[in-house]
Amino acid sequence: MTLTELRYIVALAREKHFGRAAEVCFVSQPTLSVAVKKLEEELGVALFERGKTEVAVTPVGERVVEQARRVLDELEGVKRIAQQAQDPLAGPLRLGAIYTIGPYLFPRLVPLLHEAAPQMPLVIEENYTARLRDRLVSGELDAVLVCLPFEEPGVVTLPLYDEPFMVMAPAKHAWAKRKQIATDDLANETVLLLGAGHCFRDQVIAACPSCVGPPAAEGGLQKAVEGSSLETIRHMVASGMGVTVLPCTAASGPGAYASKLTEIRPFTVPPERRVALAWRVSFPRPQAIEAVRQAIRACALDCVKYLGGSTD
Repeated sequence: MTLTELRYIVALAREKHFGRAAEVCFVSQPTLSVAVKKLEEELGVALFERGKTEVAVTPVGERVVEQARRVLDELEGVKRIAQQAQDPLAGPLRLGAIYTIGPYLFPRLVPLLHEAAPQMPLVIEENYTARLRDRLVSGELDAVLVCLPFEEPGVVTLPLYDEPFMVMAPAKHAWAKRKQIATDDLANETVLLLGAGHCFRDQVIAACPSCVGPPAAEGGLQKAVEGSSLETIRHMVASGMGVTVLPCTAASGPGAYASKLTEIRPFTVPPERRVALAWRVSFPRPQAIEAVRQAIRACALDCVKYLGGSTD
């Protein structure tokens, strides 16, 4: 059994396809297939079920792959400990963020963090909360920016700031004459929401359950229209499709026509979300996490309420 073979089965379990797993491991498919088969023969158990198009992990394979992840994570920890002794702010930091945080925080965060830690480039990933959770636990990411609640054994979370929500409506909408919007008023509008899988969608629905009515198939009128991203939704609002709810950092995001075709209004009692930084307890570079936290505070997001605390 070799570390290379462990890397191969972890990649195969993740990709569920020999060809894709071989690509991410930078080897040929036959090389990876032979190595996986050799490991299975050595262990005396089948780790994978081979299908025509996909590969499934067997129950015992799941346990072996999970142990392999731990071994590889510990090995990476040995390397990082040695690097930390030299400079904990040297070497890449793999930072993930959910789709409704990354595009609006990273443009401010990256320059500040680069100035504070120029030898620590960021490897950035934007994804759904569930996918970021998996990649954090498996050691593929060092830290993630998510919304609370976010609970996982062996993971530390540090609340960073509370972010209120705001309303965006077409410029000619009747709400353009108002100074504030009540959440109950959304129930009478076509509300543009993110699709399933986005935690921000769930947060908006929690603030306004009546924004999503029963589908027409059930005798009701579908009140919500889905978009794939906040920027796609912004375009639809500008075109007059409906109204939407945005986190305040996204409310003033890109869009040359935004000020002409859309209007932003606060809620009377703003719903909000709590943004946090999460990392594994075993991550050996706490100074790197602290550098990220300080850089986020230095971003001076004027519409959020920063929270106290540090990684110490």
